Amino acid sequence: MDQDNSIDLKALNDAELVEQMFDDMYDGYANEIAEGTSILLERGWSASEVLTDALVGGMDIVGVDFRDGILFVPEVLRSANAMKSGMEILRPILSETGVEPLGKMVVGTVKGDIHDIGKNLAGMMMEGAGFEVVDLGINVDVDTFLAALEEHKPDILGMSALLTTTMPYMKVVIDTLKEKGLRDNCVVLVGGAPLNEAFAESIGADAYCRDAGTAVNIAKTLTNQRRGLAQPSA
Repeated sequence: MDQDNSIDLKALNDAELVEQMFDDMYDGYANEIAEGTSILLERGWSASEVLTDALVGGMDIVGVDFRDGILFVPEVLRSANAMKSGMEILRPILSETGVEPLGKMVVGTVKGDIHDIGKNLAGMMMEGAGFEVVDLGINVDVDTFLAALEEHKPDILGMSALLTTTMPYMKVVIDTLKEKGLRDNCVVLVGGAPLNEAFAESIGADAYCRDAGTAVNIAKTLTNQRRGLAQPSA
């Protein structure tokens, strides 16, 4: 990607570097985000500080403009990919230091459906917001969802569908959770172009997420409520 090569990230002070990383995240410059992440770590920033102040801060700006229709899916995917370049550096450090994520989410496109752009975008935005995300992929059946819930014990189960013919499978998963006494173990979020709030309510989901930015905000709110914490201000 072409960017003004005259910008020497190492020559910037911390505040300037973070602001530049916000711009680079917005423009989807993965190499620059990786470099900025490494520079901040070399300057003594903790991995948690880099994640919260630089990476999540940058993706928050992207998320707001996506919500407001200023950015669109291809641009947000580029930004999320840039975010991942920084996360690849931070993830092993965060794991070693035992930093707790905001929560854990298992997500998948339901059985019969192979569409994944929306799911992938939501997953990347969730990770960018500080959640640990386990992506089960596409065409996920109820047994695979159940096995993942047992293994990962997430705070959130996310299901996606783009086809009207696969939407009812979400109810199959939720009904199976109820039958096995597992429904109260996690928040269930659903999303996809043909869905709406009424459908989410009718199948027993906790919320419908119309886009990735909405998913992040709802996930933060419901996870905090589930843990008995104060609701976030934003």
